[in-house]
Amino acid sequence: MSDEHTEELPSDVQDLVHRLFKMAREGNTDLVDYVRQGVNVDLMNQDGNTFLMLAAYRGHADLVRGLIEVGADVDKRNKHNQAPLAGAIFKKYDDVVDVLIDAGADPTVGHPTAVETATMFGRDDLLERLNAEQK
Repeated sequence: MSDEHTEELPSDVQDLVHRLFKMAREGNTDLVDYVRQGVNVDLMNQDGNTFLMLAAYRGHADLVRGLIEVGADVDKRNKHNQAPLAGAIFKKYDDVVDVLIDAGADPTVGHPTAVETATMFGRDDLLERLNAEQK
């Protein structure tokens, strides 16, 4: 949610939104319960990061799995055109990479793509899986 939109919200709602994004960064799986109660699973912060992006970038595989189960878009990119799969590869969170690949994340979206990121870091083991997903 952008700062301009957040400022329009009542302070208690602003506090809740900030807590929800903090939960994503910390890997708190209680966040999934909030989504089940009506919070938009693909809500974005001021940088265009969703809960899934933040959880993936911090290595929280269980939360990533839970968010996917409640409908998170595995390919939703942030304002920098970065996708969760490429971020997880960059951060070397193989368990998160596995969850995202198994959920059908597209290895060709974003910049750099997951394929490009794996290539940059010499992750031939991942390139085989990513290329197989493209077929």
